[in-house]
Amino acid sequence: MTSVSGLIPHRVNLEIRSDGVFLMQSRYQLGPVAAKTGEWLHHWAETTPDQIFIAERSQDGGWRELNYRVTLENTRALAAGLLRQGLKSGDRLAVLSGSGVDHGLLALATQYVGIVLVPVAEQYSLIPEARDRLIYILNKTKPAMIYVSSAQQYAAAINLPEIGPIPVLTSDAGNAGRKIIGFDSLLTGPVGDDVDTAYKAVGPDTLAKILFTSGSTSNPKGVCTTQRMMCVNQAQLATCLPFLKSHPPKIVDWLPWNHVFGGSHNFNTILANGGSLYVDDGKPSGNLFARTLENLDDHTGTIAYNVPIGWSMLAQALARDAALRHRFFQELDMIFYAGAALPQDIWVQLRQLAEAEGLEPPLMTTSWGMTETAPSTLIQHEPIDRSGVIGVPVPGAVIKLVADADMRCELRVKGPNVMTAYYDDPARSAESFDEEGFLFTGDAVRFLDPDDPNKGLVFDGRITEDFKLMSGTWVHATTIRVHALSALGSLAQDLVISGQGRAEIGLLIFPNLETLAENDWATEDDNGALVSADLSREIVARLTELAESATGSSTKITRALVMAEMPSVRAHEITAKGNLNIARVLSERSLLVERLYDDNDPAVIRI
Repeated sequence: MTSVSGLIPHRVNLEIRSDGVFLMQSRYQLGPVAAKTGEWLHHWAETTPDQIFIAERSQDGGWRELNYRVTLENTRALAAGLLRQGLKSGDRLAVLSGSGVDHGLLALATQYVGIVLVPVAEQYSLIPEARDRLIYILNKTKPAMIYVSSAQQYAAAINLPEIGPIPVLTSDAGNAGRKIIGFDSLLTGPVGDDVDTAYKAVGPDTLAKILFTSGSTSNPKGVCTTQRMMCVNQAQLATCLPFLKSHPPKIVDWLPWNHVFGGSHNFNTILANGGSLYVDDGKPSGNLFARTLENLDDHTGTIAYNVPIGWSMLAQALARDAALRHRFFQELDMIFYAGAALPQDIWVQLRQLAEAEGLEPPLMTTSWGMTETAPSTLIQHEPIDRSGVIGVPVPGAVIKLVADADMRCELRVKGPNVMTAYYDDPARSAESFDEEGFLFTGDAVRFLDPDDPNKGLVFDGRITEDFKLMSGTWVHATTIRVHALSALGSLAQDLVISGQGRAEIGLLIFPNLETLAENDWATEDDNGALVSADLSREIVARLTELAESATGSSTKITRALVMAEMPSVRAHEITAKGNLNIARVLSERSLLVERLYDDNDPAVIRI
């Protein structure tokens, strides 16, 4: 486990311009930057060829593991096979299925010879109601080839008439119903000089992949991600987290590769530092979490990445299982949460679980980033005792803070890890940068300590999710959501703040079904709302103190409604990265929002 004394403290420069704008950047110098991801692969294949790079569950229940030597050999063979199929630098190759060894090899092979990878959220293919997003992305990028792990499983998607006769590459032909290309067939041919020529032509400005945003309010945007963006970001992280270079990192990770955090941040952290990535085919959702625990029985890591709901579920499991708890914390350097603020009670519980093993707690942290920034642009890289602090800029990045009268700052960013344009969308690209070239992020932050910028910044919500009450008072929805989630604790899996154009703030609560079952609370479905006297009493008890500490109508929660149905992927209520799509939830459940403000509705919980 990493000693906290081995971490580097925050050191920033803060310029306050005459126009009141703040410019913040790290005092640390950016370390060496690889020109392309292939350099990492060659380096580790030469220096630690037998180190496991990537692994996944095999059909016999064991693990399919590839070391760095074999990974490089397969990458070059696969790249040669793609070139034989007629693909060339700049062509797009879309991946419709989720994380796995073959997907990882394909990512490396395309980047090796300049083919552009387009990883697509697998639910866009597997859920009929979400295929409009798939059709949009494929028609936008016009891939020369599509990859799926199983032609039979993805048959409906690859045979959509709206996308045309695109060649399909698959690891499992099954009963495809059409001509396909076998993945293994591309690994068996010769590796000629054309592979080396193509590899040499790849440089920092070569487009590596197009990552599509979640498309919360419109069609997804394609973020042009270059080799430079990914390589610079790993150099930035390595400067801030020195333990990445002191010993090879290992992760057991479920986060999807169509999203920048799983597919660029986590994947490349392992590749850049000669570590091992074990693909977790579970996730923090329903019965799939049991698979995660099964995988952790076999392998635990030096770094653990997760979203807050995942940490909540894992903390409960670690509290129950002493053997797993010991293995989990034994070599752990860092606990990293992303996607939303981690409730403070979960933060405290994780620290206490580590201490129960007689171990110093690992670095518990988060960072701030987005698809457009490759992603990490701020990171909390010194120890802290609370959740929600996103830290300071990584070396080489500059952040611009435009403060209002209350010192809530709009966040804008610039740096070599930041995209220059959206794919084939000049209008959106032009409107995404200010006159000085800083990217508009749509996020707000505050100084943790206005007198000491080295203490870092606190995330203060999405500016676009803020709204006004009927009184004209602004509500900072994200801040209230974090406080409400912390107060509700194990009662709520997630929630949405409502109140646009109304007199009061309300909550739509998605309950923690495990808590309901553990307490044996009787429930009744009242047309989309869950009615439970026991649950209602608990919600009132936990939110009353929060309401009493409110400073006015813009911070006071007065009512709540418990959802009978969990967020729907089919209705796009959950984004491709697993977060709530707030706007979509409010739209899809507009009738429930109306009920929330009906004082005569028996399902409404008054606080």
